[in-house]
Amino acid sequence: MAEAETNLAINVLPGLSDSFEVQGRGELQLGILIENMRREGFELSVSPPKVMYKIEKGEKLEPLEEVTIEVNEEHVGLVMEALSHRKADVVDMGPVPGHVGRTRMSLTCPSRGLVGYRSVFSSDTRGSGFMHRAFLTYEKYRGPLGNVRKGVLVSMGNGTITAHALTSLEARGTLFVAPGMETYDGMIIGEHSRDTDLDVNPVRSKELTNIRAPGKDENVKLTPPRLMTLEEAIGYVASDELIEVTPKAIRLRKRYLDANKRKAMRNRPKD
Repeated sequence: MAEAETNLAINVLPGLSDSFEVQGRGELQLGILIENMRREGFELSVSPPKVMYKIEKGEKLEPLEEVTIEVNEEHVGLVMEALSHRKADVVDMGPVPGHVGRTRMSLTCPSRGLVGYRSVFSSDTRGSGFMHRAFLTYEKYRGPLGNVRKGVLVSMGNGTITAHALTSLEARGTLFVAPGMETYDGMIIGEHSRDTDLDVNPVRSKELTNIRAPGKDENVKLTPPRLMTLEEAIGYVASDELIEVTPKAIRLRKRYLDANKRKAMRNRPKD
């Protein structure tokens, strides 16, 4: 509320119970506000950002952006595939004058499809791509987005994460945590390699016996985890997930921590 008094680009509306709806100009501005609050000692949960729709003459309209992209030729296929899932339409495409092997594309894409895409774009183009976005207009709703994200690995255990458990989980996808971190039931600890969510136990410890076999106790070598920044987390979370922001950590979690409750909500008919 104090930020809204001095920052004209932010609008704060009281929500249900202890929640607030904060309206701003994109995920970067909201990320700056959350980061400032975190450094001031606040602890909060953040739901995924939503774009603001309009209803005109009974028709649902959504914000559309004009996107200009410049990439190397070998990355065009990846970028086009990712943007087609995000309901983008190609307006123009051609080589960049004076730059051999570079392609420039102009597209129109719904704002909701571009949330979280910048980090995906950087990794798809190996950092060599250029992207510029600008608001274009409000246009008719283009329908639900395609498959823009994989499922997640959800913790079933409470306590300290062990290297022994993560060794077997590495093959399941990309991990967001390292051994020694604390976890709890319902916390997201990684991205699944498939499109479904998977409940896993990252606190499982090694069974201790009095038998020793050669080669059994060598050091465990784990791939470094993918540690998300606040901006990446804001663009990554799905509708049934929250970002848990504290002065010391940024974690992802499911909205419903209990696995049975999540299952019941997943099977509930959609509106």
